[in-house]
Amino acid sequence: MITREATEQDLDILLEFEQGVVTAERPFNSTLIEGEIHYYDLNSLMRSPDATVIVAEENNEIIASGYALIKKSEKYYYQFEQYSYLGFMYVKPEHRGKGINKVITDELIAWSKSRGITEIRLEVYAQNESAIKAYEKAGFEPHILLMRLKS
Repeated sequence: MITREATEQDLDILLEFEQGVVTAERPFNSTLIEGEIHYYDLNSLMRSPDATVIVAEENNEIIASGYALIKKSEKYYYQFEQYSYLGFMYVKPEHRGKGINKVITDELIAWSKSRGITEIRLEVYAQNESAIKAYEKAGFEPHILLMRLKS
């Protein structure tokens, strides 16, 4: 398996992966609208100097993805001015459980650190226990739990 930066030629498979992310998240989020949803502007992420989109390939087939995006801190009282936000973490179902997500996460963390970023964040649904365990193995810890009330 190799990892590399995504290119515009990868866009069709990345759009499929995006719908895979949506499908995986639907059981955890009853507020999502029906039909096709686009979470990411993948072209902008691929072109941005403040972002990287990484894919993993095996036998010339793209099997996983993830991105890191440097964002400005929204709180003036944080100890950091910028942080790296990780997203679009997807591994094709037949390749799960092989540590591929960890490889991509490690590469995104290294990319972030190479740009002087020390705070790295991501979001995961509180009920998504397998994802939480995977991110904890990568060194992440829970920080804030967003709660909601449907009235």
